[in-house]
Amino acid sequence: MAETKITKRSEDYSKWYTDVIMAAELADYAPVKGCMIIRPNGYAIWEKMQAALDKMFKDTGHENAYFPLFIPEHFLAKEAQHVEGFAPEVAVVTHAGGQKLDEPLVVRPTSETIIWNTYRNWIQSYRDLPLLINQWANVVRWEMRTRLFLRTTEFLWQEGHTAHATYDDAEEETLKMLGVYKTFAEEFMALPVIEGRKSEREKFAGADHTYSIEAMMGDGKALQAGTSHHLGQNFAKAFDVQFQTKEGTRDFVFATSWGLSTRMIGALIMAHGDDNGIVIPPRLATIQIVVIPIFRKPEEGARVMEAVQKHVAAFKAAGIGVKVDDREQYSPGWKYNAWEKRGVPLRMEIGPRDLDKNQVMLARRDNGQKIPASQDDLATTVLALLDTIQSEMYARAKDFREKHSRPVDDYSKFGEILDGDSGFLWSHWCGSGDCEEKVKNETKATIRCIPMNRPKETGQCIVCGKPSEGRVIFARAY
Repeated sequence: MAETKITKRSEDYSKWYTDVIMAAELADYAPVKGCMIIRPNGYAIWEKMQAALDKMFKDTGHENAYFPLFIPEHFLAKEAQHVEGFAPEVAVVTHAGGQKLDEPLVVRPTSETIIWNTYRNWIQSYRDLPLLINQWANVVRWEMRTRLFLRTTEFLWQEGHTAHATYDDAEEETLKMLGVYKTFAEEFMALPVIEGRKSEREKFAGADHTYSIEAMMGDGKALQAGTSHHLGQNFAKAFDVQFQTKEGTRDFVFATSWGLSTRMIGALIMAHGDDNGIVIPPRLATIQIVVIPIFRKPEEGARVMEAVQKHVAAFKAAGIGVKVDDREQYSPGWKYNAWEKRGVPLRMEIGPRDLDKNQVMLARRDNGQKIPASQDDLATTVLALLDTIQSEMYARAKDFREKHSRPVDDYSKFGEILDGDSGFLWSHWCGSGDCEEKVKNETKATIRCIPMNRPKETGQCIVCGKPSEGRVIFARAY
């Protein structure tokens, strides 16, 4: 592990973020501008995310499949809003095998077009519905301004694509998967999120409407943590996906798509990280506890390591992810610092004096607290402490969000607040795209979502003064 100094968040938040990634060895820059290499420490977090989400998808009846990376260019042109939305980000292959291609191939920015071209062959009758498919894949979007994990030219994600017989069935699916994302964010990432509907200007290109979960990062900015789209019959009509109804008539199917990507690793860093590095919630940590044996003399070492092996066996039997750092070339202090940077939730220190007292020292990564713990039934103690860390990380993140959320009814204060503490600004909005655009152009804040559980409160639009049915969340975002 290379020694990497981490800039303080208060000095330069952007530099701090990059420093944390490098110090924890999560990712590195690739030779192609805007791409990243995900290192083992970063990929281990993604694997944990994948495992949790994949189980949740399968528990709700979805199956995994895989569709090609290359998409015929004319497919994108079939859905006008879709191609308009993605045109600036599309990478196109024009030559292959030493020859110019008869038709250019798009490197997938998302898979709606190729999937719906395929579904046309798979769906004939209402008996074929619903069709519930997810794929784990990479996608390419030619971003001009990139940042590791948050916005890269190539990234990893999952994308669900489902087909339904009715509008209501598709809406139920769209909201169900939004709920899956919310559960994942809050129960695994310890990240509180707000569910809501996107404005017309912010919805997915080609969707009837879009829902998202929105999270607050440690600098008060918002991050869209997952999206679920009700596509209506737009793609079915574009690709002529019809089915025979129960009544014997013909109709176009209703569609959804939903996705969550490796930007969630960036969200994890910014929501929980501190000046010492990343802090990984226990449920997403491959190594949940690192054991540091401490001794000077060989006879002490034999005794300490015997106890270490006993506890490690108990940890593994209890399903706890454990790593023993017994490298002799590094001091205990160096190891403490190195594992802190990597965000391991718990550290266990054990030496001869601890053995004499029948105890070990447990150090929490999330708050730095050191706790003496009995060696008796230690695995049970560790499991309970990991649960405590998980819940307290969520509570701290939620408390931070609440402290940086406020109602704002005076538009002249928008910029001042955003330039100061930033955060979520709950303001009335009339529903006009012009008012939305004015705020974006003048303050760089966008409507993150129209919260699903917002209080019923009539008021006046913060921009134009026209009637408003309720408050929406404005924020600057990643």
